[in-house]
Amino acid sequence: MTQTMIQDICLELGNALTKKKFRIALAESCTGGLVCQHLTNIPGSSVWFDRGFVTYSNESKIELLKVSQDTLLKFGAASKEVASEMALGALNESHAQIALSITGIAGPSGGSIEKPVGTVFFAIAHQNKIIFNASKVFPGSRENIRESSCLFALNQVLALTLNPQV
Repeated sequence: MTQTMIQDICLELGNALTKKKFRIALAESCTGGLVCQHLTNIPGSSVWFDRGFVTYSNESKIELLKVSQDTLLKFGAASKEVASEMALGALNESHAQIALSITGIAGPSGGSIEKPVGTVFFAIAHQNKIIFNASKVFPGSRENIRESSCLFALNQVLALTLNPQV
């Protein structure tokens, strides 16, 4: 994956957000702020990028994004349910109109039979509801999993932002 491809997606996303007068917030766990880095590499991104939360620990998810401790205990940090609460939390704790969350297992350890290394969960929130939820299993190294997660997430939020229904 080339940096040019990610940069092009970020530019297009920035233009789409600007046209809608939207700002975006991010809640990242396994990607550790990588999506925020790609977005803020775009000159002028302060017009459409509100903020990013890097909530790697469960405590930070609870404190900063208001993720329920019960949800974390019941489903685990790498889950659809936590991704959803992270996206809603990022939306509610920001001035953004759309929020993206990413949580998963980048490895090389930490995986299980149910959730192998490379399992990543995504959610996008808009108007206080989840409008996108997905999970993917990405192959490769920790770096590959994180980069693949960024590319997938950026493509999903771009597609939704371009959708006239959103």
